[in-house]
Amino acid sequence: MRDSVPKPLAAVTGLGLLASTYLIFVWVPTEASMGIVQRIFYIHVASAAVAFGGFFLGGFAAIGYMLDRSSQRDDLSVACNEVGLLFACVNLITGCLWAKPVWGVYWAWDARLTSMLLLALIYAAYLILRESVSDPGQRAVVCAVVSIFGMVDVPIVYMANRWWRTQHPAPVLGGGGSLDPRMTFVLFATMFALALLYWCLVRQRRRLEALRKQADGLRREVQSVA
Repeated sequence: MRDSVPKPLAAVTGLGLLASTYLIFVWVPTEASMGIVQRIFYIHVASAAVAFGGFFLGGFAAIGYMLDRSSQRDDLSVACNEVGLLFACVNLITGCLWAKPVWGVYWAWDARLTSMLLLALIYAAYLILRESVSDPGQRAVVCAVVSIFGMVDVPIVYMANRWWRTQHPAPVLGGGGSLDPRMTFVLFATMFALALLYWCLVRQRRRLEALRKQADGLRREVQSVA
């Protein structure tokens, strides 16, 4: 089976990651109050945005599966959700690394952080369910329900520091905050690069899921003959 990531897409993704790394650590100005540690911001926020987008893609694919029971939609859903969980973990880890020098602790149980952790746990449970349910049809349906539930939880995480008082800073984009135009450019450039990386990983993961289902089908045929 041919590689599912076209070489031009892989090349553009690699160049985007290199360019965003240069922009973050060399080109963008250092923030005045927090200093160099603030550069984590670009990866932290961009990984959250990519994770949220990925969970929505996984949720919509799950809705599609519930409507037409297409195996391809189930493959897309699990790929989007699993890679989305990876980026959610990057967001949590970079948040802890940023919090320590700024807040003095790695973790604060405020609404935004706690809701993001719960969201990651929902998708970790999703992956555990995929390994626990043996029947393919039942597995796909149960996981589709969890995926849709997780997608609905994403706006709650996003709005947490608007709805409740939190230690997490207020939004700098669209929330009354301000950001240097160069910082805004680097943030969106990093989001674009990580989104390309996300899609490359999704394509590979979807290919792997399709291969696994083929292997499971062959195994069941052999067992039925035996």
